[in-house]
Amino acid sequence: MATWFQDTYSSNIRSVGYDSDAKEMLVTFRKGGTYAYPNVTEEKALQLANAPSVGSMFHAEFKTAPFRKL
Repeated sequence: MATWFQDTYSSNIRSVGYDSDAKEMLVTFRKGGTYAYPNVTEEKALQLANAPSVGSMFHAEFKTAPFRKL
């Protein structure tokens, strides 16, 4: 599994990562839990990880997206 994680300055999201083998974005929340979001491009995961407001972008683009808890 080729995976990277990047810490964020978000008050709710601890880190954003990507699993290139599974083509899943990985999001770890500060209150606990890591979730995989399938069919997300690595480019989109990097955009989220580097967004000026990670929480705002997450809520706008991924809040209703399918996911699974890891």
